[in-house]
Amino acid sequence: MATPPFSDRRDAGDRLADALRGKIESQAAVLGIPRGGVVVAARVATRLGLPLGVVVTKKLGAPGNPELGIGAIAPGVRVLEPDVLASLSVGDRWLVRESVRVDAEVARRADTYGATIDVGGMTAVVVDDGVATGSTARAAGLWAREAGAGRIVLAVPVAPVGVERRVADAFDTVIAVLTPSDLRAVGQYYGDFDQVGDDEVRALLRRSAG
Repeated sequence: MATPPFSDRRDAGDRLADALRGKIESQAAVLGIPRGGVVVAARVATRLGLPLGVVVTKKLGAPGNPELGIGAIAPGVRVLEPDVLASLSVGDRWLVRESVRVDAEVARRADTYGATIDVGGMTAVVVDDGVATGSTARAAGLWAREAGAGRIVLAVPVAPVGVERRVADAFDTVIAVLTPSDLRAVGQYYGDFDQVGDDEVRALLRRSAG
């Protein structure tokens, strides 16, 4: 890929907002997945005139390879990737220990950001900066379903082709700007994919609320 299609997360958010225009009901809220997804979500919320909140999820990383997702956790929700777990022979004791650690981080982030929106009966538009395995997105979508959202939409700048099948239990609709057949890493599709800190997430949420 000579030139990444998105210069940064803000550019991706603008492109995603264009893709969503006319497809989202007025009674909707945009829920960004921290941290990077909130940057994308803030642009979507601004461009579409919708409220911005967060749904805190965090990936469960594989033993010795934290970038490889074996599942994800959201408040009250845990999803696992059985095929990945089986291929890595992940033991129950390690999985319990990792789940406790990630659950604590999810609770810390939820307390840090605090931007909870009641999505009962509304359309919940879950936004991340991209989807690889789909575990994090599924956890977010299932959380929104348990929160009573009337319709749940996954909206991302980039996701692998066929992602709808991976997340069908959590989302009614999937909208992606790009759906490559050979997606290996979301960061490859961005010119700037620097890490996003808690301070930036809080600032975006405060700006939206103000």
